[in-house]
Amino acid sequence: MRGPLQCVLWDVKDTLLKVRMSVGQQYCKEAHRAGLDLKPSQVDVAFRQAYQRCSRHYPNYGITQGMDGQAWWMKVVRDTFSRCQVQDPTLLNTMALNLYNDFCNPENWEVFPDCQKALESCSSLGLTLGIVSNFDRRLEGILKACDLLPHFSFLVTSEEAGVAKPDPGIFEQALQKCGIEAANTAHIGDHYLLDYLSSRSLGIHGYLLDRQNKYTNSDLPSEHRIGSLDELPLRLQQIMDNPRCT
Repeated sequence: MRGPLQCVLWDVKDTLLKVRMSVGQQYCKEAHRAGLDLKPSQVDVAFRQAYQRCSRHYPNYGITQGMDGQAWWMKVVRDTFSRCQVQDPTLLNTMALNLYNDFCNPENWEVFPDCQKALESCSSLGLTLGIVSNFDRRLEGILKACDLLPHFSFLVTSEEAGVAKPDPGIFEQALQKCGIEAANTAHIGDHYLLDYLSSRSLGIHGYLLDRQNKYTNSDLPSEHRIGSLDELPLRLQQIMDNPRCT
């Protein structure tokens, strides 16, 4: 039998915050500082190709192949610019390092307007809040710069965990970290497979954040879908009032 809800796990990117500018725009700003004239649309295409290739050959930041988040992202950046006919190795490394560091700055991130109130409301319910994210070691600094870090008792990133969603192992590490059973835990994220199905596979109360209303006509139970974080505290309160709710 399910016990009372005690913990809420949160995805980060596209749940709590999003990149303020497109990758193409951000990379072109750095290229312009280096004296290059590139088009954001061109860079966006190159980035998608480079990102997909690195994700396929070096999954989860290449941890099992001896890489880390910084090395992985710098490779993505170098590959992106190389596809745009930038070939100078020194320049590629300089731009890659600059961009890796730039994405720690809060100016590059936008916190969703429903985020702070939802976090405060969940905390006021007496729930422990934690992060489970396919992110690298920069996440803590980004959350701190965006004034979100104080809401959370712990963070589990895929770089730290050595596994990434949808592998349920990353959720298992989070449960171990907070010392709370899956049945007493909820999770909220924007991705159907990585967040919703993965968390539900362990018996966690998984909710899908569907800001764009993509799943209104799907097989997803309506009680498992929310269109805004504003809806989450009430859903969690319902579980706390009736532990049999799923």
